[in-house]
Amino acid sequence: MGRSLGLSAYLALAARSGGGAYHPQGIRGPGPLVWGHAANVSEARALVRLFERLGQTRGDLAFVLTHEDDVTLSTDLPPTCSTSPVPPESRDAIDRFLDHWRPDLCIWTRGHLRPGLIDAASRRGMAMYLANAHEDAFEFRRLRWLPDLVRRTLEAFDMVFVRDAAARNRLLRLGVPHEAISVSGPLQEGSAALPCDEETHEDLTGAFQGRPVWLAAHVQPDEVPVITEAHRAALSLAHRLLLVIVPDDPTHEPGFAAALDDEGWRVARWSRGDRPVETTQVLLADSAEQMGLWYRAAPVTLMASSLMPGAGGRDPYAPAALGSAVLYGPNVSRYMGAYSRLAAAGAARIVKDAPTLQAAVIRLTAPDRAAQMAHAAWEVISDGAEATDSLLALVEDTLDLLEAGI
Repeated sequence: MGRSLGLSAYLALAARSGGGAYHPQGIRGPGPLVWGHAANVSEARALVRLFERLGQTRGDLAFVLTHEDDVTLSTDLPPTCSTSPVPPESRDAIDRFLDHWRPDLCIWTRGHLRPGLIDAASRRGMAMYLANAHEDAFEFRRLRWLPDLVRRTLEAFDMVFVRDAAARNRLLRLGVPHEAISVSGPLQEGSAALPCDEETHEDLTGAFQGRPVWLAAHVQPDEVPVITEAHRAALSLAHRLLLVIVPDDPTHEPGFAAALDDEGWRVARWSRGDRPVETTQVLLADSAEQMGLWYRAAPVTLMASSLMPGAGGRDPYAPAALGSAVLYGPNVSRYMGAYSRLAAAGAARIVKDAPTLQAAVIRLTAPDRAAQMAHAAWEVISDGAEATDSLLALVEDTLDLLEAGI
């Protein structure tokens, strides 16, 4: 199929406006490669979640995640995933991108299409899927004088997964056949549940002896005084309350221990093999590798790295996925969308200082209140599972066919 006049005109206009060259970032390894494109951080999180699940069943897969220039990725990426800005809409940049990465399959999210790149990828015989499609992502004001280009660009996709009926109707008006559209809802954005050694978990919960427990996770050194002030105030109302502290940087554990000792706390240090006893007030952990254990053990989690400016917050979906109610400070710019989504569902609550933190901890020591927040978090985490499962099944089938040479 030859290029449409609309695409030729579009590429000529793009070349005149400039856009720079494409310089590959990262190495393309052997084996199949899945390319995902994220229009924003939320879509990036959903794609990473999908990549994680694909990687669990297909160890030979690699991934590249492209994003718009104004998108700053805040999500942790699996080691098999490279990232790259999306190439400019010029033939040379597009060819350099596709020649370097040689994707076997493309998952484009939301909309905001790039006709030149999508057409070139489709011409190479790549399987193309559009996922998480939004109605508002198909307002092609800059392309209204090229209506054929919009239709041809959408034709490149083998299947389109839309969030709702409004997006489906918009695509039908743009000429996408109804059999190529699936109304599947949003892609799942939440993190996979972190692993945990069950025997260690049983031993730890036994050592708690039924005491109320709250967790301060990913703590920065300058947040320790705020957290301990809140804990001291909470102890006046809940005398058996136990605080677990996990530093954001494990190398800070000795400094945390010294600061807690200076404040007069009775501390058990996990790194030394200590276990909490009835008189322990603070359990100081040392390894972020065991976050699955701490999130499971504590019904309430303060996601620190958020009380003071600078760190930008940490992923709130990790504790939410394991049934822990989430508290957080006002400085969560790296994960603002995730916190806003959880807060809107009643699954997370903002705290600003020691008094508001203490009040929230005391409120959530009531099991029914913590359980309500945990249930709301689970609903948020589960939202989009159907769409993700459908897309995952289609991607796996496509990869099977590619491996079989069909």
